Amino acid sequence: MNAIPRTESTPVYRRLHVQVLIAMALGTVLGLSGNEAVADWVGRLGVLFVRLLKMVIVPLVATSIITGVVSIGRGGGLGRLGIKTLAYYMLTSLLAILLGLVMVNLMRPGDGAFSELTAGAAAPQVERPDSMVDILVRMIPTNPVRAAADMDMLGIIVFCLFFGVILNGSPASIRDPLRDLISSLFEVMMRMTSAIMAVLPLGVLGLITTAVHGSGGAVFESMGRYMATVAMALVIHLFVTLPLLLLLFARIDPRTHFRNMLDALLTAFSTSSSSATLPLTMRCVEERVGVSNRVTSFTLPLGATVNMDGTALYECVGVLFIAQVLGADLAFSQQMVVVFTALLASIGAAGVPSAGLVMIFIVLEAVNLRGPEVSAIVGTMLAVDRPLDMFRTGVNIYSDSCGAAIIAVSEGETEIDRPRPGSA
Repeated sequence: MNAIPRTESTPVYRRLHVQVLIAMALGTVLGLSGNEAVADWVGRLGVLFVRLLKMVIVPLVATSIITGVVSIGRGGGLGRLGIKTLAYYMLTSLLAILLGLVMVNLMRPGDGAFSELTAGAAAPQVERPDSMVDILVRMIPTNPVRAAADMDMLGIIVFCLFFGVILNGSPASIRDPLRDLISSLFEVMMRMTSAIMAVLPLGVLGLITTAVHGSGGAVFESMGRYMATVAMALVIHLFVTLPLLLLLFARIDPRTHFRNMLDALLTAFSTSSSSATLPLTMRCVEERVGVSNRVTSFTLPLGATVNMDGTALYECVGVLFIAQVLGADLAFSQQMVVVFTALLASIGAAGVPSAGLVMIFIVLEAVNLRGPEVSAIVGTMLAVDRPLDMFRTGVNIYSDSCGAAIIAVSEGETEIDRPRPGSA
């Protein structure tokens, strides 16, 4: 994967987050101007940007998941170490999603939000599975091609997971050419996604113009409550959930581990990319935390691909926020669909900036939340996504490092997270 360019050498005006801030300010001015024709014309930029994002979802998710599963390897890779690693990643992602579910139901940031934007719009008819059995049945697509065409993301994800497992067990003459082809396709999709994200400021300009034109200044109050909900949930996961796992499973002092990982966390925060931070993450985990290369070389690259605690939490909060805005009261079974789809979607989230916002469309489709109002709300979420993306990337990286330390202890490594020179 291509590394994210160092922002220190990039002129201020060319930095993406600065361009997004300028686009937000300009979009606010245009939206408040009251000029219907200008708002409609500029708003089409947002529509085009959302369509571009949706265009890459299916191929990006499919190639990302298959590549991630294939990276586990055969035999020993799927043995004891692989089972421990996958079990940890599934556990922490699920805990993050459930935490997000609790926080968004307690704080209800979407109640009364975007009232002008959604006035007169009928609440969407969300999918209503009768039981968990129905959810499991929906996971199996009768036609994977049709599932891709209909954006049936549960079916696509399960098919790709199954395909990757079978590909791993195939003879080398079959496995290797397909693996190389899918890896190349994944690299192309990563480049395509990066190219789309390069026009993010234009998309933000159009989406903010539309949102402010429809809702006025109240849009910023609505997004403030949403951002506070996501941030509080991420803080709890980072400073409560993960430290408790370190203490419970490895008897490791969380304060020492946090200090040892500080360089990687700051890099993750500044780049918003798990993949770009991976080399530094591996160095910190090996040299400062003290985990052997045998464990880090397996757990951390896999974690950068499939372990996205912060992203999974964000997707859950984001989808329920949108449902609250639209007045779609999700029952327990529907919220379980969100939880399960967010868990699977986080596996397919690429380790690039704002990948989580691309993945949120997967979870929205799973409960049939779609339409122009949904796109407008997602677009406004996109405008304020950068600081949240930086934060959740740090959470992703920290979860990976905690997993490496816990698994190393379970493998009998005893010199883990001892204070070391330069780790302050």
